[in-house]
Parts: sequence; C-alpha cells; structure tokens
Amino acid sequence: MSSLRIRLFLVQVIVVLVAVETIAMFARHAANSEFQRYLQRGSVQRDKRFDATFGMYYAENGSWNGIQPLVERMGQAFGQRLVLVDPSGLVIADSARALLGQGIAADWPPPAAVVTSRGTPVGAIYLRPAALEPQPETSFFAGVDRWLLGAVLASGAVAIVLTLVLSRRILSPVSALTAAARKMEAGDLSQRVQNLSTDEIGGLGHAFNAMASSLQQAEQLRRNMVGDVAHELRTPLSNLQGYLEALRDKVIEPTPDVISSLHEESLLLNHLVNDLQELSLAEAGQLKLVRQPTALAGIVQQVVALIQPAAAAKKLTLCVDVPDDLPLVNVDGGRIAQVVRNLLDNALAYTPEGSTIGVEGRGEGSEVRVSVRDTGLGIEPDKLPHVFERFYRADPSRTRATGGTGLGLVIVKQWVEAHGGHVWAESTPGAGSTFSFTVPVAD
Repeated sequence: MSSLRIRLFLVQVIVVLVAVETIAMFARHAANSEFQRYLQRGSVQRDKRFDATFGMYYAENGSWNGIQPLVERMGQAFGQRLVLVDPSGLVIADSARALLGQGIAADWPPPAAVVTSRGTPVGAIYLRPAALEPQPETSFFAGVDRWLLGAVLASGAVAIVLTLVLSRRILSPVSALTAAARKMEAGDLSQRVQNLSTDEIGGLGHAFNAMASSLQQAEQLRRNMVGDVAHELRTPLSNLQGYLEALRDKVIEPTPDVISSLHEESLLLNHLVNDLQELSLAEAGQLKLVRQPTALAGIVQQVVALIQPAAAAKKLTLCVDVPDDLPLVNVDGGRIAQVVRNLLDNALAYTPEGSTIGVEGRGEGSEVRVSVRDTGLGIEPDKLPHVFERFYRADPSRTRATGGTGLGLVIVKQWVEAHGGHVWAESTPGAGSTFSFTVPVAD
C-alpha cells in the first residue's frame, strides 16, 4: 500500500465502482417507475378488454355457461391466470381449473375488472399468480438486474485495464525522477530526466533538471575553486620555501632585498586569504556594513589619486566625470572604495599603454550609477557572463602579475549586491569594456 501506483489504482477503481453503482441504482429506480406506469396503462387497457369481451359473451348467451374455454384462452393470451367469479362469490371459471365451484377467500385482493351487462354487474375477473411462475415485473427486474450486473462487471474490467495503462503512463516519469534522484544521492550529478511532458509532472521534471544542473555547476565551481586556491597559494608558498631553504643553507644572504621579497610574498598570501574570508562572509550574509550617507565623488577622487602613479607609469590617461552634486548614497564608504579600486585595477591590467580609462557617475532615479570604461581588447560574448566568477580570467594566458588573483571582480559583485545594488559588464571585442554598478540613494 506504500506504492503510489497501487494507491492510485485502488482510488480509481473505487471511484469507477461507486460511479457505476450510483448510475445502476438510479437506472433501476427509473426503470421501476417507468415499468409501473407501463403496467398501469396496460392494466387499464386490459381491464377494458376483459369487461368488453366477457360482457359481450354474457349478453349474447344470457349466462356464463361454456365460458371456461374462453377464460383459458384469455389467460394464455395475457400470460396470467384468470379467475371468473359471479356476484355471489362463486368461482365459475378458472384458467388453471383449480378453483371451479369454490368460493373466493376473504384475503383475495379486489378484482382486476368488474364485468357488467346492460349496466348490471354479472361477474368479476381476478388475476391470480400462476403456480411456480413469477410475476411479470419480477421477471422484468430480474433481467434488468442481470444486465446492470453485467454492465458493472464490464465497466469494472475496462476501468482496471485503463487504470493500469494510464497509471503506468502517469507514473513512469515519477519512477524516472526517483531513479535519477537516487543516482544523484550516490554522487552522480549528471543525471537528467528525458522526454518531459507539459503537465505538472513535466514541470517537476524541468525543476529537477534545473536543480541537477545547478548542483553540478556548484560542484564544478567548488572543485575549480579548490584547484584555483591551491594554484594561487602554490606560487608564493614555493617562493617563500625556496628563499627560506636558501637562507637556511646559506646559499644567499639575508639582504634587505631578500627580506623585502619575502615580505611581499607574505603580504600576497595574507591579501588572498583575507579576500577569501570576506567573500565567504558576504555569501553567508554575515558581512558587516557601516552604512551612512556618502558622496561618491569624494570616494572616486580618493581612489583615482591612489592609482594615479600606476597609471602614469603605464602612460594611461584617467578621465573622471563624477559630478560633485550627485545625490548622497547610503553605503559603507570603505567597501565602495574597494569596489572602485578593484574596477580601476582591472582596467589598468587590461588596458594597453598610451590608452585612456574613464570613470563616470550619473544619477538614475533612486540609484547612482558608476561606470569604469577601458579601451583594451574587450571580452568575447561567450566569456562575458563569467567575468564575475572566482578566479576567472578572460585571458587565460595572463599570470597573477598581469591579471590579479581572479577575485577582484567577485569582490565587486558581492560588495555591491550587499548594498542592494547591481553590477554588470558590457564589452565590444577590440573596443574595450565597461564595468558598471549602482548603489541606492540615501533617504
């Protein structure tokens, strides 16, 4: 009984049987009513015929002498036993020849017809059940019951067959979903359900496929993240290990340059670990923001001043168009400064020497938009949706020195969305890229 197929089968069979039994009950009631009306109309016509036939006989003969053969023929014609009684209550004719010369019993029902001659009652016709012969209505309803029973059995058999076929058709996708879910439970995230319909079960199948795709993508991203983190940590750790082994073996001397190089590697490791920690806090919804009304123009100008030396070293021109009269925004100034810094660092890394980087700020209703535009090589359309993923680089040939750790844009996305804003990228291959974000205006 725990099987959905069996429960569905039993429910459908019960519903069909109840429906058929209800129809049979109403059909028998209707047949009974109609048959009784039919018998009533037939009995009226029959009684008139009895009165006319036997009244004419009595009028022609003046008595009931010789009436027995006529009573027998009439009984055979109507399929009933006829008993003719004179006004004194004496049986003068019986189609069964059993009561001739006897008086009628006190428990006899009223006569079916009273025979009159010239307006005077001369006899009465009684209908008596024939020995061992059922009444016509009894035979009729017995036949009706047999037909109804046959209809119930036939409809039940058809219902069983149709239920088996339809339940198999309905539950086959459920069985496929169950099998796929069990395989996914065992670790096979490549399972998908095929041949989906457009009904509710088909919708469940589409939702299952979407869930499986999301889980597979998340698992792949997790594996990639583990590999990327290991890759990003390997280089500075290898450098630190090499330097320390060389210092231990006195291959090199602990000069200020060596110590400075070791310090830079440790700073890089610390920066990477901090970025990963803050990303995990942001994704878990535990990032603490100190939000207050802030002018974006001041934040942008501070960040531009910090990266100006790096831009000058690469012969890049920074064009800033962020009006001072922009509405104040409700943000954590330090986090948004990091967002702008990461976008400018990304533009510096991917913009060739002698080009221009633009920073623009505009008010858009209840939000303020900031855009950083470079004139680099741009990003291919198939790679553009992935630029905000961890450790992703549009140009795989770039090293950490030229392309960063691959976490800068991820941090941008997390920080902006934590403020209730949006971030997106637009790019034309060969003509550069534009990274934009919005943050809400302060009340």
